[in-house]
Amino acid sequence: MTVVGYAPGAYDMFHIGHLNILRRAAAECDYLIAGVVTDEVVLAAKGKTPIVPFRERIEIVRSVRYVDEAIEDEFVDKFETWKKLRYDILFKGDDWRGTARAERLERLLGEVGARVVYFPYTIHTSSTALRSLLTAATEVRDMGS
Repeated sequence: MTVVGYAPGAYDMFHIGHLNILRRAAAECDYLIAGVVTDEVVLAAKGKTPIVPFRERIEIVRSVRYVDEAIEDEFVDKFETWKKLRYDILFKGDDWRGTARAERLERLLGEVGARVVYFPYTIHTSSTALRSLLTAATEVRDMGS
């Protein structure tokens, strides 16, 4: 039986944390699908739009050797994605663990025989940290104008 893994994410400003999650996820399944969430989903889930446009983000993720398939993820609720893909394992960063959304998803996936595997979140290199650096650099540049 082929074990299908699913690794959703914005993959904005692709960095080593993204690569680490995809590498580790690929080692835990036979077929890895990376779900690149749309700009609309990122805005709904995080309250901000990605810096890198969707078409570029999905092309970058498609090019990663650990990824067997990259798809457009149009759902905030990853159980809706499960209904479409029927994956066996959902891979997430451990910053998500313990949240109400994570606990709900773990319960729903458990009911259908799927599970969630958490990987350590790369806090020192995150898209949020990179966005903050870019914002600060822009503010300094604008003050000098």
